[in-house]
Amino acid sequence: MGNEKKNTSKAAAKAAKKQKAEAKIAKKEKKKSKKSTDALPEDEDLEAILDKINREWEDAHKVTEELVEGPPSRRANATLTPCPSGNYLWSIGGEFFSDDKKAYFYNDVYRYNPDKDEWRKFVSPTCPGPRSAHAVVPSAAGGGKLFLFGGEFSSLYQNTFHHYRDFWCFDISTHSWERLDTKIKPSARSGHRMAMWKHYIVLFGGFYDPGHRTQYLNDTWVFDTQEYKWRQIEFKDIDRKPSPRSGFSFLSTPEGIVLHGGYCKEYSKGKRPIGVMLDDTWFLRMSLETSQSLSSSTVSTDPLSLKWERRKKPSFAPHIRSGCTMSLWSAKSMGVMFGGVTDDDRDEESLESIFWNDLYGYQLIGNGRWQSMVLKKLKKAGRGGKRKAAAVQQGEPEVSDGDDDAVKTQEAKNTEGPDVDPDDPILTTPIPRYNAMLAVLKNTLYIYGGIFERGSREYTLDDFYSIQLDKLERYTCLKHSGIVIPAEGDESSSDEDDEGGESDEDGDSDNETRVEKDDEGLDLEKLDDNQHDEEVDKPVDVQHHEVRARATAFMGVSKDTTRSAEDVISTPEPGETLALFYARSREYWTQKAHGVSDNRGKQLRRDGFSFAEERYGASVRGWSALTVSPTILVARLAEYKPILEEVEKILAEAGLDEDEMRAGAAGKTAGSGGLVSSRNRR
Repeated sequence: MGNEKKNTSKAAAKAAKKQKAEAKIAKKEKKKSKKSTDALPEDEDLEAILDKINREWEDAHKVTEELVEGPPSRRANATLTPCPSGNYLWSIGGEFFSDDKKAYFYNDVYRYNPDKDEWRKFVSPTCPGPRSAHAVVPSAAGGGKLFLFGGEFSSLYQNTFHHYRDFWCFDISTHSWERLDTKIKPSARSGHRMAMWKHYIVLFGGFYDPGHRTQYLNDTWVFDTQEYKWRQIEFKDIDRKPSPRSGFSFLSTPEGIVLHGGYCKEYSKGKRPIGVMLDDTWFLRMSLETSQSLSSSTVSTDPLSLKWERRKKPSFAPHIRSGCTMSLWSAKSMGVMFGGVTDDDRDEESLESIFWNDLYGYQLIGNGRWQSMVLKKLKKAGRGGKRKAAAVQQGEPEVSDGDDDAVKTQEAKNTEGPDVDPDDPILTTPIPRYNAMLAVLKNTLYIYGGIFERGSREYTLDDFYSIQLDKLERYTCLKHSGIVIPAEGDESSSDEDDEGGESDEDGDSDNETRVEKDDEGLDLEKLDDNQHDEEVDKPVDVQHHEVRARATAFMGVSKDTTRSAEDVISTPEPGETLALFYARSREYWTQKAHGVSDNRGKQLRRDGFSFAEERYGASVRGWSALTVSPTILVARLAEYKPILEEVEKILAEAGLDEDEMRAGAAGKTAGSGGLVSSRNRR
């Protein structure tokens, strides 16, 4: 009886266990079936996500191609690079400083086809930011690529300044950009150079400007285009290497890379920095060890070997200069140099400059040799004509029988007089310039733009020339420039041409008369006298520790980089006279007057001047509150001099040159006034 009960209990347990197992299996099957049912929509969602990602990538890399009328707009410090996979030129980026001291930077990409004489512009949402003074190097691998590193950018009024350290690759076949991000890479810089040797990109030098003092570099970096890695080349302390510099020539040869020239500044404590033009030549000897030699060697496993060697200066060489980077003429293993500028920066009172338009070649092979590439002279030319032509070709000042007329950039030669043959090919030579963009395709040199200076004005050119280097018969102007450069001594009056024709018919006096006397607005002497009267009322404390504190406050009034562009243009700078303030902000005040007045012409400009004068008076009172203690009673201008001298000491201690100190004393931002030329030399 007990056994039967026990057996019944076991059977019931087995049945329950079996039922539980079946329920578990059914649950698994149901779950599996549900997964199988849901698989299709999940796959559809994944495909939709991938499709969305692909569309977003295509939109970001969509390239727009546009046929344009001519070369890029006026700009400097752009790049002009021969195409490694076709008969084209590529132009990228650049900068332009307008007459009202505004800075414009570009990131557009242009391609020039010499066979069709046409320019095309390529635009893509994914691309490097606007910049200038960057470096670009071509590579024939993968259908052709352009590698870009670094450069610089500033805000419209140059309140902020930025150096790049990004690295980009432009695919010539697809016309698209790709940013190459690596953990190790060179520091931010401008004015550096890159060259391609086998599958390595070699980068050297450049400069970095944190604000007060420019730091020039002489480090060497190598990028492996097969492994996509940067590494810095470390040399021993006893090894010779080029000094820090920027704006030099950097040309590749089968055995290595040739470096020539450049620019830097010498900083000495207690002395003003001096711009230095360099004319030394170096050779970076490079070798790539084979796998067999590496396996047999126990010393080093690095296949790439680099060593700097200084070349002896040849007996014949161009006059020392800067702003003249050479372009590689591969067919002849030669570097080609055009133009440049020679500065005499040893005099504290002025900067004398000589601009060149001569053509030289540097033989890269062996120990290096210079040769003058002079245009072939016409047999029918007379002796006097030959002498004059040679002077122009060598960059000497041109002789003109009628120096009254303004000079057009494309016709900067005088064709009058018995000694000049109008058919002389020398007359086709572009005017002198520096920082021209050069590139050689096959046997033809192309020259685009550059910078020319006359007096205190700087002219960014946009003309486009070519010359066949294997013939040297004449320059061909592919695009004339409409820029008019006044004759020597006439540049000061050119600013009045747009409004100087109007005469004073109203007979107005005082401020209204001043508006018409000079530049439709100012008698500079009277306004400066008024400014002196106001400055007489500014007493100062001559105690040194207080003078230093007030000088620091004086400098800081206009250096707040958080100010808006409108605030910068509408606020007088410490030390700025009413005449100078109105001269740089005239357009702003005229527009302000136009918004509240129905007047036009002269009367509108007078209204604008009244606004400027009112703003100037309020600012002068603000300066007094910042820099003058109310307990001081002495009010003579002579006692204000210690503060200005202390400002100069502060700026000299920061390592600024004379022009920079003047700008700093007036509270100007980097890049305004005379600083543009200094940066362009770099």
